[in-house]
Amino acid sequence: MDTKLKVERSDHLLVLTLNDPETCNALNGDEMFAAFEAAVHLANTDLDIRAVVVTGEGTAFSSGGNVQDMREKKGMFGGTPDQIVEQYRTGIQRIPRAFWTLDVPSIAAVNGPAIGAGCDLACMCDIRIASDRAIFAESFVRVGIVAGDGGSWLLPRIVGYSQAAEMAFTGDSLNAEQAAQVGLVSRVVPQAELMVAARDLGRRIARNPPQVLRWTKRLLKEAQHERLETILGMAAAYQAIAHHTEDHLEAVSAMLEKRNPQFKGR
Repeated sequence: MDTKLKVERSDHLLVLTLNDPETCNALNGDEMFAAFEAAVHLANTDLDIRAVVVTGEGTAFSSGGNVQDMREKKGMFGGTPDQIVEQYRTGIQRIPRAFWTLDVPSIAAVNGPAIGAGCDLACMCDIRIASDRAIFAESFVRVGIVAGDGGSWLLPRIVGYSQAAEMAFTGDSLNAEQAAQVGLVSRVVPQAELMVAARDLGRRIARNPPQVLRWTKRLLKEAQHERLETILGMAAAYQAIAHHTEDHLEAVSAMLEKRNPQFKGR
């Protein structure tokens, strides 16, 4: 049976593909939420996985919430206000919580429209690459709701408050080039080259020591809300550990010997 989130491993990469093209890869259902949590757990517990790539099947990255379900008051959109609160907390909000705990670098390969929660899913990743067919919209106001999955926290940290406010208050969309101009994506590539570019970037990340990659990501994330002195303390602690790893010695030896290093996560 087809799963709503396909998981593929290769070249130290874990590729997650949203696989519900009939709904343009809407983010809904316990099956999908649990699949994201399981994928994050796998990446966190297996040092052989050194980067995660997220993309969508078909023409869309993700349409976000299922608008048909909204109209019919189904799933997490049904019930009393108190019930809806709980359904968000135990439903779609499991995705940002999972991504916040993801230890390895993540790349969103945005192959088409990333709308509402789909835009926020891209923002949960560390790096975003867009195809020339990508569209981004923080469009919750257009359907009379707010960002229920953390978009108000995620988006301003990427594009700045003013740009995030313009996107959230108008619901207007950005094409791929506009997204690159405001820093929402790192680069734009032709549609046919998107996954090649994402996998290439993932492999360039994955050729580095797996433990150091995780510590580097943790420092970058904590630096978003901690004081400089706190980050300096964390950096010193991680550095002390890193200097005693076999991978550090291998990296230095390979550099001096002008060869490619072979890292083992030790």
